[in-house]
Amino acid sequence: QVQLVESGGGLVQAGGSLRLSCAASGRTFSANVMGWFRQAPGKEREFVAAISSRSNTIYYAALVKGRFTISRDNSKNTAYLQMNSLKPEDTAVYYCAAKMGLVTTEERLFGSWGQGTQVTVSS
Repeated sequence: QVQLVESGGGLVQAGGSLRLSCAASGRTFSANVMGWFRQAPGKEREFVAAISSRSNTIYYAALVKGRFTISRDNSKNTAYLQMNSLKPEDTAVYYCAAKMGLVTTEERLFGSWGQGTQVTVSS
């Protein structure tokens, strides 16, 4: 397993942008699928985006497709989530997660999780 630390969250106005980073420790980062999930107050955690180990397969949730971009830099052991055109409904704690094997949107299949970073979008 890898250890994950998210950063880059904060308060932004609607229509603005943020870039989240997920720094991983361990030598197996480049072999891991990376995912981003979010949890809004009073709601269950939901899938946002996932990227394969070589960045050749990417999935997005319908609610963020076209606005968010997931990427990774294996030389830096870091995954990113670029969030543009943010909406108040994007307000949530954002988590990065890692797993071995195939790309998936299934939260239960990710074995390593960060502590989360708060994103608040004001109207």
